[in-house]
Amino acid sequence: MEKIESFKVDHTKLDPGMYISRIDGDITTYDMRVKKPNTVPLLTNREMHSFEHMFATMIRNSGISENVIYFGPMGCQTGFYLLVRNAVHEKVIDETKKSLNAILDYEGEIFGKSRIECGNYISLDLESAKRVALEYKAILVEIGEYSAAYRTV
Repeated sequence: MEKIESFKVDHTKLDPGMYISRIDGDITTYDMRVKKPNTVPLLTNREMHSFEHMFATMIRNSGISENVIYFGPMGCQTGFYLLVRNAVHEKVIDETKKSLNAILDYEGEIFGKSRIECGNYISLDLESAKRVALEYKAILVEIGEYSAAYRTV
C-alpha cells in the first residue's frame, strides 16, 4: 500500500502556524495548525466542532467564499484543513484573520446549533469557538503578517 502524502510529513518538526501542505492543480490545501503535534493539550472535540461551525460559516461568507472548497478538523486534534481554489495567499490569510475577528466579535447562537442542522448540536459552544479563534489569531500574529502562507510542510 502506498503511503499517503500527509503521513510523509515529519510531524516532530511542525509548530502551530498556517502551512501550505499541498497544491493539486488549482486547489491549495492549508494546514491551520493550532497545536503542536503529539503534545498536550490537544483541541477537545467541543473546541474543534464549535470552531468548525463558526469558521466554516465565516470563511464561506468572506471575500474568498467562491473559492472555498472545504474547511474541517484534523483527526489528530491539532488543527484544521482549509482547501481553496485559485488561492492568492495574501488574500487567504487576510480573510482568515477577518474570519477569526468575526468569531471573536460574534454574539448570538452558534451557527447550525440545532438538531436539524447538526448531528451533535449539543456539543456546540460559542466560548469554545472563541478560545480557538483567539489562540489561532495570536499564532498568526506571532509568525508574521504573510509569512504563514509561504511555509510549506
